[in-house]
Amino acid sequence: MARAASFGELRFDRISRSFGTVDALRDVTLTIRKGEFIALLGPSGCGKSTTLNILAGLLPATGGGIWLDERRIDTLRPEERGFGMVFQNYALFPHMNVRRNIGFGLAMRHVSRAEIARRTQEAIALVRLEGHADKLPGQLSGGQQQRVAIARAIVIEPPLVLMDEPLSNLDAKLRLEMRAEIRRIHMSLGATTIYVTHDQEEALSLADRIVVMQAGDVRQVGTPDDLYARPASLDVAEFMGFRNRLSGEIVESDGAGASVRVGAALLRGVAASPLAKGARATLVMRTADLAPAPPDASTVPAIVTAGEFRGDGFVCSGASESGAELWFTSPTRLAIGEAVHLRIDPARARLYPADGA
Repeated sequence: MARAASFGELRFDRISRSFGTVDALRDVTLTIRKGEFIALLGPSGCGKSTTLNILAGLLPATGGGIWLDERRIDTLRPEERGFGMVFQNYALFPHMNVRRNIGFGLAMRHVSRAEIARRTQEAIALVRLEGHADKLPGQLSGGQQQRVAIARAIVIEPPLVLMDEPLSNLDAKLRLEMRAEIRRIHMSLGATTIYVTHDQEEALSLADRIVVMQAGDVRQVGTPDDLYARPASLDVAEFMGFRNRLSGEIVESDGAGASVRVGAALLRGVAASPLAKGARATLVMRTADLAPAPPDASTVPAIVTAGEFRGDGFVCSGASESGAELWFTSPTRLAIGEAVHLRIDPARARLYPADGA
């Protein structure tokens, strides 16, 4: 297929959207470069699908503007924007075969029959559906239907491909397969893709940059490496998998991090921002970075409350002396009610002000 339509950058300039008294989006400002794969990541209700629908023209903004280079596009009708859209529920025509479903957008644009046939066949080949072109959607698997939806979005050679949680209806194995396919298609086309998901793993594996959203705000924008290792705030850290949290008081702070007193334990972590001695702070860490160890001043005592076998070991939960629930890994099975001491990897734990700023 032809390479994606050319543009330099897409700019959201203080985009807002209100539903009555509820602000679904507040002053979203973002620049996306041609060829990027951008993931809008966040929990349900954070505003990521609202952002995508405003960009697609399916929902009007109540403030701000969207620019494609020097052309303002939020005032255009959806069909005038020329974007490709892949929906969560595929939205295929059940009475049309694969070939006609894919070519429908071209027919609506009054492209010649010969050109429709050529571009449709190229799209079928790109999504690897040769041999299925004459089947109806009901004769296809979920993964094959999703490929048809992707082919229909890209066959019009759009400047942007917009995807709204396209893999959420697939089983775990198909999601993994389709992730690889979506990335391959993106690279093949040189397209700019904006992808909505609530799945951190999906965003980390697909995106060039991730936009983390929370309650209508953009909380952090960065590469997968940045967000995975260096979340800028407590809410972003929790959403990026820092499942465990302990509260305490800062007793020492230096350029490499800070030490925090949690009960009788003295724990250390990397501070996301300067923390003063005596300040209250929250220490967070991932399940994989907390494990049983011989007791000493840098371990946290806990009582095992549950355990799950995960093939290469166990994931357990425990209750700390303060009542905090802690999730940790263990190479061996632990008994419910067993007392353990848990050591935190100080290079991978993060510290934030207690108010979450």
